[in-house]
Amino acid sequence: MDYGLKPKALMFTEQQIQDIENASLAEAIEIVSKQFPQETVFSTSLGQEDQVLTHVIARNNLPVKIFTLDTGRLFYEHYELLEKTNARYKTNIQVYFPEAADVEQFVNEKGVNAFFESVENRKQCCFIRKVKPLNRALQGAKVWITGLRADQSDNRKEMKMLEWDDARQLYKFNPLIHWTYEQMIDYIKENNIPYNPLHDKGFISIGCAPCTRAIEPGEDARAGRWWWEVSHKECGLHVNS
Repeated sequence: MDYGLKPKALMFTEQQIQDIENASLAEAIEIVSKQFPQETVFSTSLGQEDQVLTHVIARNNLPVKIFTLDTGRLFYEHYELLEKTNARYKTNIQVYFPEAADVEQFVNEKGVNAFFESVENRKQCCFIRKVKPLNRALQGAKVWITGLRADQSDNRKEMKMLEWDDARQLYKFNPLIHWTYEQMIDYIKENNIPYNPLHDKGFISIGCAPCTRAIEPGEDARAGRWWWEVSHKECGLHVNS
């Protein structure tokens, strides 16, 4: 992250940053979203972390646009949860899809499951199905809320709650960055938040169906993502993490 190139019009003061870091979850999101009420967006994958944030945003009627990415290769349970979430919170989570021409070219040139063949192919598939739609969804935004937690992976441990994403020219706000897995699960139970039933079957981090498996006891939480390769277990959405 580059902290030296923030446009002055977008800057949070040191006091605001301190207030955000010391606030409760709902208060922190409120402070940020009211700073940029029409330009704060939240990208949800409908994972457990993101369901917590959807609950807080909806229950407190915060001015945050919620959207999700449909890669075209998701689990059926994902779509059921999307419907259940919209019904529960009276939301209309906006869905962004990959460009059909990009998917057609990739599949026709390399094969429908070419991501199994190399890390390069897998990253290209992720770029087409996730990164490009995300970039389109973020156009015009000044704050991007994520459900990242520091203990999800080694390369997320150094992330801050509020940081500048120079590549996309916006603030990246990670309100759950210091939450533990146990804290998140307790919050879900206490508030009866709907979640994907695959989580109860060992699918801790859920992505596309072909690229996700349940993890074994003692395995890293992201071991089930792109389980056939040795990599940093990232798809490119969080390019600087």
